[in-house]
Amino acid sequence: MDKGYKPKRLYQVWKGSNRFFCGGRLIFGPDVASIFLSTLLIAAPAIGFCIKVYNKILDKGTKNPARWYPVFFVGSILTVLDLLFLFLTSSRDPGIVRRNTRPPEPDETGDVTPSMEWVNGRTPYLRLPRTKDVMVNGHTVKVKYCDTCLLYRPPRASHCSICNNCVQRFDHHCPWVGQCIGIRNYRFFFMFISTATILCLYVFGFSWIFILDGKPNVWKAISHDVLADFLIVYCFIAVWFVGGLTAFHSYLISTNQTTYENFRYRYDKKDNPYNRGAIQNIREIFFSKIPPSMNKFRSFVDEDEYMAVGSLTMNLGDNFVGSKEKIDIEMGAKVAGASNYSLPEILRNLDYDDDSDDNLKMEEDGRPGKDPFSHGELDLKESVQTSIVGDGSIESLQGPDALDVVRESPRSSRESIQIFIAEDGAGEPARSSIADYGVIESLQNSITEDRVSNQEVYH
Repeated sequence: MDKGYKPKRLYQVWKGSNRFFCGGRLIFGPDVASIFLSTLLIAAPAIGFCIKVYNKILDKGTKNPARWYPVFFVGSILTVLDLLFLFLTSSRDPGIVRRNTRPPEPDETGDVTPSMEWVNGRTPYLRLPRTKDVMVNGHTVKVKYCDTCLLYRPPRASHCSICNNCVQRFDHHCPWVGQCIGIRNYRFFFMFISTATILCLYVFGFSWIFILDGKPNVWKAISHDVLADFLIVYCFIAVWFVGGLTAFHSYLISTNQTTYENFRYRYDKKDNPYNRGAIQNIREIFFSKIPPSMNKFRSFVDEDEYMAVGSLTMNLGDNFVGSKEKIDIEMGAKVAGASNYSLPEILRNLDYDDDSDDNLKMEEDGRPGKDPFSHGELDLKESVQTSIVGDGSIESLQGPDALDVVRESPRSSRESIQIFIAEDGAGEPARSSIADYGVIESLQNSITEDRVSNQEVYH
């Protein structure tokens, strides 16, 4: 190991979009700045209310000022609790599923597609089924494969596009707390919104008491107490928001649903495999032990291993990969299902022309592909066959178009490529040995000369 090498902790090489503080002890979402806005929206009116109560206590005209001390302390405690629950919700690991450093092995997943995939220059792996079935409480539940985390998501888990992580019992990503809501912080989120609802009702009610207390003319009192007027209007608006969230999540808790499941699966129209009755559902949310984090963000890791995972999964959409990004080398029609081939370095990151897909579509439809550079004096049709695998279809690119692709790839005298030469009309293709770049260059020169000669004949 180099003397200057300094090992890194997991949070320092983490491929998600999270923000870490205090040496990886606190984990926030990428939109952590929103927590300051939420803190301001809670603290500002609450502090104004407490100041109002404190002035009421000090006012010599107040009858029995001691009765306002409990109002002051309760308001202060509710404010502190609400901010505490906000911080606990935002700064905790919501239940991030640990990423794999490689795709699952074929024997771990059952049936696989025999072709190999190379996506965006990533390490090749066997194409895995997009979903598989698991049993949950006697019900069959489909779990999806995540191309980013290289794993089959656990039941009720989903991949958050904002945090770029798979989260256990994913509920939603809350922009007000700047964090995903999952299995490890859901109870704190519910306590946050329910405490905010109670605080709004508390401030709203006592603000009316300030106005009505000992005032014979209500309208005159309203016009003179601006702060109480502001608190009444503010809390009236806010309570519809936080109160509606509290009521909605109370329903979700009693039926053991998540926000994601409620909007996507509509369990009111079919059986919910996780519903065990209201009492058991409430006990599961509030009185069960919070599972430990699946990631030890402060542990030391091999940086090279996680950098490889990053290159394996970068620039991916959610299970959407274009046909130009999936490339196989195949020997012919009879062996199109063969696997265990590795893509040579020279064919990675191919940059196709825009019209290549049109040629491929023609061949897929059964019409003959366009080959203006066929060599009449050769008995063999030399071609580099490149199959584009997308949605199960296999398309081939033949002739000099394929060699043009090779010409655009990085050149190196030590780079090699497997070229398969199929006899014209014969069903059994003949496989050549590994050809170095010199062989490829000679083939390119030969085809270039053929182009020139054909152009001269046409002219």
